[in-house]
Amino acid sequence: MKSPVVKRSIVIAGHKTSVSLEDAFWKGLKEIAGGRDVTLSDLVAAIDSERQHGNLSSAIRLFVLDFYRNQLSDDKDGHDDAHEIVATRAVPTA
Repeated sequence: MKSPVVKRSIVIAGHKTSVSLEDAFWKGLKEIAGGRDVTLSDLVAAIDSERQHGNLSSAIRLFVLDFYRNQLSDDKDGHDDAHEIVATRAVPTA
């Protein structure tokens, strides 16, 4: 499944800018903002203010990737229903 890169405009710190992101990263970013109860603009502004190098689109991709990696890491430390579901599906039934 191909996710094309789409350029979107967003206002951060009172300035309009554009970011080019694949749909999966855009959806992930919106999920994270909603889960944190912050606006998309505020989340992107925070990502922008903390980036060390690279462009904003790359910084957003890395932020989303790190967020979901940390969720997986947290699941490994605790109870992980997703792994149990995968394991039961992988076991053939007689």
